[in-house]
Amino acid sequence: MTAPLRRRGPRPLPLHLLMGASRGWLALAGTMTQSASALPSWNGGLPISKAGQAEQARILGRLADGNHAPEQFRAAVLRRLLREDRALLAGIAAYRRHPYTRRLSDPPVRWSEGGSRLLDYAAPGAAGPPVVFVPSLVNRAYVLDLDERNSLLRFLAGQGVRAMLLDWGWPGEAERPFTLTDYVAGRLERALMALPEPAVVVGYCMGGLLALAAALRRPDRVRALGLLATPWDFHATPEETTRAAAAAALLPGLEPLMQATGTLPVDVIQTLFAGLDPWGIPRKFRAFARLDQASPRAALFVALEDWLNDGVPLAAPVARETLGGWYGANAPARLAWRVAGAAVDPAEARLPAFVAIPHRDRIVPPASARALAARLPAARVHEAEAGHIGMAAGSAAEAALWRPLLAWLQSL
Repeated sequence: MTAPLRRRGPRPLPLHLLMGASRGWLALAGTMTQSASALPSWNGGLPISKAGQAEQARILGRLADGNHAPEQFRAAVLRRLLREDRALLAGIAAYRRHPYTRRLSDPPVRWSEGGSRLLDYAAPGAAGPPVVFVPSLVNRAYVLDLDERNSLLRFLAGQGVRAMLLDWGWPGEAERPFTLTDYVAGRLERALMALPEPAVVVGYCMGGLLALAAALRRPDRVRALGLLATPWDFHATPEETTRAAAAAALLPGLEPLMQATGTLPVDVIQTLFAGLDPWGIPRKFRAFARLDQASPRAALFVALEDWLNDGVPLAAPVARETLGGWYGANAPARLAWRVAGAAVDPAEARLPAFVAIPHRDRIVPPASARALAARLPAARVHEAEAGHIGMAAGSAAEAALWRPLLAWLQSL
């Protein structure tokens, strides 16, 4: 998590970013030529999100209103595609040459094991219980400490909270055989045991499920539980059921790669996420090209994009548990997900809980997170006007999450 050295030359173009941009371009081309039936094949067989379907319907509706002759229609399609292509390339080029570099240094390390570390952001003399943040296993932990202006951890520490961050690290030789039980009953529990008193544990996204499992296993070490954009019911809606089944169906084809490397590689994971909305990557880069490149908004875009492109592979056993068990079998909602042999049931978590649900979340649909809140006996639900990442690290994150979370922590 140490701040990177100053970059020499433009940023590299990650494979998943290129593939995502290509999918978006092909989806646009397919829609504009009224070949929308081919769209799922361009999306790797995954269903298109509601946002993608709405975009498709919007474009087709505009074309239908035109009532053009075939020759005029083809010419209009080519002009539109060339215009969109130029805007997309301009945005990617602007991102690659942007001068932003993350400059934050790591705080002190309170505990470490293998590639994992517990980072202590607390100011000297801070009182109150430790608050341990547990991020996802598939992204770098520093999304919660993004930069000087956008750091949830430093904001809380500045308000007197003893904030700490569990950085899972890169899965090396020791971690590649890990299951979710190894991460929860092993690394996370030992990090909590290293603290002199019980902690408030706050999980983000996938990390919320790990935090919940740890709280159920070790109620003596967890005094309250925060769950930020945390999934529970992976089949909460018909659309999500279809998408989850499609993701699980990819697992057999990924097995040779996982057996060879011991992990599900970064680019595979990122490409799966990009496939949720094939228009998303091209749209955001076209919008970025129109920004003042010296503005804080442009710098925040680059900071978040650098983080997104700085992914982490997933240990192969964990990939099988999550794709097959969580997405395919919906094991959490069915109370069939087990950690160290015990079922993970939120109804057994009889401790104060804070559940933040972002309304515009395309990664964890709000219905999935609300199912978790409904099963917790003592949940305070916070509905945030934000997206999955924007709630934690966006320009409006302080109002959307940071201050409501701080108020809950201060109420404990």
